[in-house]
This record gives sequence, C-alpha cells and structure tokens, in this order.
Amino acid sequence: MAESDSQVLAKIHPSIDGVETAAWNGLAGSDDPFLRHEFYALLESSGSVGDGTGWSPVHVTVERDGVLSAAAPAFLKGHSQGEYVFDHGWADAWHRAGGEYYPKLQLAVPFTPCPGPRLLGSDATALIAALETVTRQNNLSSAHATYLKDIDVAAFETRGWLIRDGIQFHWFNRDYASFDDFLNALSSRKRKAIRKERARAIEGLGIETLRGDQIGDEAIDAMWLFYQDTGARKWGQPYLTRGFFEGLADTFGDSALMFLARRDGVPVAGALNIIGDGVLYGRYWGCSEELPFLHFELSYYRAMEWAIDHQIAVVQAGAQGEHKLKRGYEPVITRSAHFIPHPEFRDAIERFVEGERAAIAREMQWAREALPFRRD
Repeated sequence: MAESDSQVLAKIHPSIDGVETAAWNGLAGSDDPFLRHEFYALLESSGSVGDGTGWSPVHVTVERDGVLSAAAPAFLKGHSQGEYVFDHGWADAWHRAGGEYYPKLQLAVPFTPCPGPRLLGSDATALIAALETVTRQNNLSSAHATYLKDIDVAAFETRGWLIRDGIQFHWFNRDYASFDDFLNALSSRKRKAIRKERARAIEGLGIETLRGDQIGDEAIDAMWLFYQDTGARKWGQPYLTRGFFEGLADTFGDSALMFLARRDGVPVAGALNIIGDGVLYGRYWGCSEELPFLHFELSYYRAMEWAIDHQIAVVQAGAQGEHKLKRGYEPVITRSAHFIPHPEFRDAIERFVEGERAAIAREMQWAREALPFRRD
C-alpha cells in the first residue's frame, strides 16, 4: 500500500524479523517490556505464536520518505483466545448472519492483558488508515486494538472506531514506606484479615525472591510446570510453550522477577513478574499443590511489598479478579478500539458497547465503594 504523492508506504510483515530491531525499539521505547522487538521474536521462535496457534503475525509498519515512522504489533486471529477482551458473542452473531468472523485483525500483546501503546511512533493517523485498508482489502470482518493508552484511544476514536470499556484492578503505591504503612491505610478488619492470610500462606514454606540471572534452570522448570497446570485449568491448554519460558532470561534479563515457594527445598508454587518503568506486571502463577492463601501471597502481597521497597508506582496483576478489591487493588477502566466495516453489524456492536459501558460504570461505582481503605 502506497501513497506516492505523500511518500507514505505501509507494509505488512509476517514475522517480526522483517522489521529491524533497533528501528522497532526506537518507536516502542523502553518503558513497556512487552513492546520490545525481542519479546515478539521470542513468541515466534518459541512457537507460542505462528502456525497452528491461531495467532499469525502481520505486523504493520509505515514508512515516510523511506524512514520508519510508525508500527503496530498485529496478528491475524483464527479465534478469540488469549486476548482477555471477549468478543465470542460478536463472532456468534456474525456467524448466525452467515458471515465468517475469523480471521480478524488484532492489535495486541498476545496473552498479556497489560495496557500500553499499540500505535508506535509518530504517524498514528497513517497507521490506522493502513490497518483499515488491510481489513477491507482482505475482506476481514473486523479489526481490534486492545488494552490501549488514552492517546491511542483518542486516535482511534477520531477515525471512527468504536471504543469499548472494561475493568481491571491495579494496586497503587501511595508513597508507602513499608507494607505495614499500606496496611495502616486499611480498615482495621481488613488489615487483620490480610495479616492472617499472609501468616497462614507461608506456614511450613520458604519463600525466595529471584531476579534476572538468579532465576536458574530449576526455577524455570518449576515455573513451566506450574504454568501448565494453571493454563490447563483456566484455558484448556497453556498458551505459551516451554521454549518461551526457556528464553525468558535472555529476553527480559533483570526485568524478570520471581517469587518461589518451597516446601522442604522442593518448589511448590511460583509467581513470575516483569518489571517495567514504574510498573510491576504480575504475569504467570501456578502451583503443584493447593495451599490456602498462597496465591494471594505470591501474586499480590509479595508484588506490593517489592514495589514499595523499590519505589514502583503501580502493580498490575492481570485481568479480572474482583477478589483483588479487598486486598487493596483499585478498579480502573481499560479500553479497546474496534473497526467494523459492515454498517449494520457496526450499528449492532455500537448498541452493545453503549449498554455495556453503562453497566461497567455501575460496576465501577460498586467496586470503589467496596475498597478496604479507611473512610477517614
């Protein structure tokens, strides 16, 4: 796709290797570890995306006068798994009407419900226009961009994409000096409940904090087994391959952080986090035996405590989870953008997202009222 009068060229790349690493990372920046060229390369090389996964890379770039000016991590999706913004009902409606919903175009970080930029670089308008052209020229049902930053929401909205609201629960470090300082901000009843949970969770266990090259082969092997168990129970099968976990150390380096629980020296549970700029992302959790409150200890409380000690502003512990509320995680609105070329289908989706937005506004009000902080 080209516009010769303005010297704009848009390209589709069936592999991240088609984009030079330094050029991509120059647009992505260093704040968000899930936007780095190396992360997408690991997903591909490990077989976590690509043939047979339903995630076919079609990364879109824009060049202006021969210089890369914008890029978007994009995939042709053969299903709606691993996105965490659910459109199965849309697919069913489109199929009942005689259409083929899949494949669809998806701008996303696979299996990673972490808000961040999806329009990389300084040419958002040209990039969105390219995405729309890809959708129309290939007779795709739709294009979707999930977990957006506000600046991207505005750019998509200007182009007429539908904006959909969702809810996540994030923990915010209010300049706490210690975990006890955070607990003092809670009501007495909630404060006591968390202390009891933490004490019960670690009974008979040793907890290790591992970062970067401290996460050795034994810990990776254990985390892979834990992740398989969690994936089988949640999604039917794990999304990420063993090769992905084996490549974590080289890809993330000191940005990888693991909390590992052992009983008599044997790993029994673990939580793997990725450190961003001012954000700690809780990503993968699993266990080999069910132990009371250990999930909360490793996935939530340890992450909060580490964030306080290292002056990290926010902990994002993944999608959904109203149970996070009573542990101090606050509701936040997440947003996605959706391009539906078919006018009647678009009208139906627009009515749906408007009704959903009103319901989410009510849920947000309830969630804020349910927070455990002291009323004074």
